[in-house]
Amino acid sequence: MASTVSDFGLSCGILPAGAHNAITDVPGVRVGHCTLRNGDTNTGVTAILPHGGNLFRKKVTAASHVINGFGKTTGLAQVQELGTIETPVLLTNTLSVGTCATALIRDAIRQNPDIGRTTGTVNPLVGECNDGPLNDIQALAISEEHALAALADAHEGEVEQGNVGAGTGMTCFGFKGGIGSASRRIALAGGHHLGVLVLSNFGRPGDLVLPDGRRPDPGQPAGVERGSVMIVLATDVPLEHRQLERVARRAGAGIARLGSFWGHGSGDIAIAFSTGNLVDHDESRDLVPLLALNEARIDMLFRAAAEATHEAVLNSMLSAEAFTGRAGKHRASLADWLRDQQR
Repeated sequence: MASTVSDFGLSCGILPAGAHNAITDVPGVRVGHCTLRNGDTNTGVTAILPHGGNLFRKKVTAASHVINGFGKTTGLAQVQELGTIETPVLLTNTLSVGTCATALIRDAIRQNPDIGRTTGTVNPLVGECNDGPLNDIQALAISEEHALAALADAHEGEVEQGNVGAGTGMTCFGFKGGIGSASRRIALAGGHHLGVLVLSNFGRPGDLVLPDGRRPDPGQPAGVERGSVMIVLATDVPLEHRQLERVARRAGAGIARLGSFWGHGSGDIAIAFSTGNLVDHDESRDLVPLLALNEARIDMLFRAAAEATHEAVLNSMLSAEAFTGRAGKHRASLADWLRDQQR
């Protein structure tokens, strides 16, 4: 059974978690996976859907923040320019970004036959990490069908974590990494949530610092920092683009608490969206209302972003089982290390 931070008595801050302690605590958000594990092929796709409707027609406000830019994402430029997301967010391995983008485009056209004909084109949003050490990344095993399978699997409620979907072949601080999630309840009128999902594949072995100060030894040589992390933040607090960019930036505080310094070869990227404001693709009014958070209250979201990111990464590692991948390369489980310490 997958383990999480709470199973080992660790604490990542002071704010309470949501019911599932996952990004899906934000109402309407769905997560799905497609996992490929066969010999040297250890990879997959993870899908995050901001809501269950037609995202091209009803976009969510969004922003991104590049902590360190050694990454191969697609779609970030338009998110930053227009401040919206209009497709699900897919996460996968580095060499499969194009395939997943094509799958998102085909899916959007299926739902909206006017795309590229009588209305604009569509901006597919795909993030990646390099799972090459544990996966034969040159095999280009991910197909459009795998991306569509992750979309079809998307659901509310519990989020499967660890060696699943895009996280199947990932490494974090020398241990097995993968998919992790966490959430925080926000004490605003009516009650709100901020949730985080990460694809963890970063950190030098030996640099990880647990909340209680321990430094786990993964049994791997230190080497250099060449990994990456994709961080997707969701909230139902109504925020406009500039506020979302500020919140996305605070994900870096959660990464720093783990002992990372965002090395030269690391692609550390945060994408944040709010379900509190939907943007109508077919809007005909000249002026439209926009609900936004009182800026004097935004510190609550800053803290939530840092705490939930910190915990999501640890959950990705604690949920991941020990793993042997391509060419016999092995990654130990952080949960196993902690259990050994308890004996």
